[in-house]
Amino acid sequence: MMPNLTTPVLVPKLPFQLDFASGIVSLGSCFSDEIGTRLREGDFHVEMNPFGALYNPASIASALRRLIEDRPIGKEDLVKHEGYWHSWHHHGSFSHTTPAATLTACNSRIHRAHQVLKDANLLMITWGTAWVFEHEGKVVANCHKLPPQLFERRRMTVEEIVSLWQPLLQELTAYYPELQILLTVSPIRHMADGAHGNQLSKATLLLAIDELLKDRNPESRIHYFPAYEIVLDELRDYRYFDEKMTHPTPVAVDVVWERFQHATMHPAVRQQAHYNMKQHKQEKHIPLHPSN
Repeated sequence: MMPNLTTPVLVPKLPFQLDFASGIVSLGSCFSDEIGTRLREGDFHVEMNPFGALYNPASIASALRRLIEDRPIGKEDLVKHEGYWHSWHHHGSFSHTTPAATLTACNSRIHRAHQVLKDANLLMITWGTAWVFEHEGKVVANCHKLPPQLFERRRMTVEEIVSLWQPLLQELTAYYPELQILLTVSPIRHMADGAHGNQLSKATLLLAIDELLKDRNPESRIHYFPAYEIVLDELRDYRYFDEKMTHPTPVAVDVVWERFQHATMHPAVRQQAHYNMKQHKQEKHIPLHPSN
């Protein structure tokens, strides 16, 4: 009898089922882009990271409130650095050489995501780190390579995260009675503070989610998906990480994706999504010797 060489993470079926009519919004760390991309390639309707990748719970909460209210950013939310205008609330992919272009890029996505969220069936939120950067007393989503002395860096507490997210989750479930909310922690390792510092950050996020899910009733629409545990506890091998040993490889993400499908989709939907993804890859393939 072969020994068990892994510690499998049990992922129970979630109390909802996704299909191709489901509206999905993903928000947070770049790991949410990985799952969002696979959903999109499977022909699901996904609004993916309308602010670009966001990492800390404070910035993600701020972005979500802005989506709920359909509240645009203004020029006061921008900073100019090295010839580009950047938004303190967005990833650098939204930056442009004029404030008008940056505001258009940012606010068009905010409005579109607001419209999608109104009819969405699933909101996926991925927290990456408990560390935040503050500029003039306010948490920023991205430092945009400005001088580090302009920022104060600190780690959020469990209590701070819970106090920020508890009322926000209550508002979401009240405003959107059909919306399911799925919380995850990214398995991407943030090693600036060393292995111990990364674990303290991830532990803070996990404890905050545990507190948010405490005492929920059977009808609760707030759930947790163990992406972090699948990669770090079950796969638990450097062959599942990139050359920097921080980001999961595509193979590792595929394992998480498969578990996600089993937790959220009927077998027939999974099968069709698999077919759609194969078709998508074939369409992207460029033959070496196309026929004339």
